[in-house]
Amino acid sequence: MNLRCPDIHAASGFTLVEALVALVIVSLGMMAVYGQLNQYAMTSVYIEQKTLASWIATNKLTELSVQSDWPETGDVEDDLEQEYAGRQWHYRIEVSQTDVPNLRRADVSVSLSDEPERIIHTVSALIEPPPPGGFVPLRWSSGATGGARAGAGG
Repeated sequence: MNLRCPDIHAASGFTLVEALVALVIVSLGMMAVYGQLNQYAMTSVYIEQKTLASWIATNKLTELSVQSDWPETGDVEDDLEQEYAGRQWHYRIEVSQTDVPNLRRADVSVSLSDEPERIIHTVSALIEPPPPGGFVPLRWSSGATGGARAGAGG
């Protein structure tokens, strides 16, 4: 019977170099995952700020369009009176003339109060003059019975 002694150098397992190469590969992969998670977090914050700034700008345009006086041309810049979503916001309204006599253009830019020069979102709208005193809007429907069914031949 010929029994051979196992060779010490032929033992199974990883060498130190193989283990170091594996660690480098894993660390590069983890750095890529970390970079993507960081990008995701930054994008989420940006989208949240953009959405909130859009709501604030739209609210300001709505206030301009429903007020009893037609907004004067020029610029108005101020901070919101109260916090919105736990932050203090800054807005700038630019009202300008248009080629149409009964329309004015309003541009509302919104930023954070601590960085007013970094505009997050801008919304524009055309503002009509308020209706004259005593104006009664047209009634477009005749109530619950529906004006469209009454003339439908039935």
